[in-house]
Amino acid sequence: MKSVKNHLSLVVALLSILFSMQVFFIVERSIDAYKVNLSNNYSVIAVSKKELSSDEFKGINKIISNAEELSPDSVIKRLTSDMKSTNVELLKLTLPKFYKLSLTYYPTPQEIKKLRSDLLGNGSITKVEDFSHNHDTVYKLLLLFKKVVALFAIVVLIVTVLLIFKELRIWQYKHNERMTIMGLFGAALWLRSAVLFRLAIVDALVASFLAFGVFMYLSSSAWVAEQFNNIGINVLIFNPIEDFLIILGVAITISILLASLIVLGHKEEA
Repeated sequence: MKSVKNHLSLVVALLSILFSMQVFFIVERSIDAYKVNLSNNYSVIAVSKKELSSDEFKGINKIISNAEELSPDSVIKRLTSDMKSTNVELLKLTLPKFYKLSLTYYPTPQEIKKLRSDLLGNGSITKVEDFSHNHDTVYKLLLLFKKVVALFAIVVLIVTVLLIFKELRIWQYKHNERMTIMGLFGAALWLRSAVLFRLAIVDALVASFLAFGVFMYLSSSAWVAEQFNNIGINVLIFNPIEDFLIILGVAITISILLASLIVLGHKEEA
């Protein structure tokens, strides 16, 4: 029963690391997906003295994906209800050209500043509206959320690694007499420590497959999909191949590394 409890505590500790790590991946993917959604709804308005093609705008800055000329008809209609048609046409010719610029991706505040500078550097463009205040607020909120999750994952990692190290140290003490006797008979260090490494690897495998099961369930959960649909994004919760290989690699690496540190420390004490 004690052996099961020892295994369980190590598996739970590893699971907490893997869970926090995968949550960070999900948050990162969610932010990237939300940026794509924002980029589809975010645009810059440019005012030009003359007509410019979409290719000309793309040549100004590579972040511009498309330029759509805004029709002045609705504005002219409100201003010229009593004007003659000839005067209306003349007014259209004298009005500046308004363009709605779509971007290839959601830019950083620095990229917005550069885009504005590049546009105003063109002799034909007289004014640019980039809605920078709203953009900066949203972008900073995204970065803050990502940093908070990353900080949480790091704290969980540090605390859990210390718990795993302590648990492996307990196992070492339990097998200390056996390891000492094997050492007196000339057994190699790796052979004396085989039990400890076997424990670390087995529990790492168990934790990895449990994490695989949990995240596969979450990725197919209708409730989770509904939450992401509510904010208008589609996120890959768990990649059965890539994510599982990362989880497995992290679990085994942490377990073997901590077990190695304990074994090397035991050698020094001897």
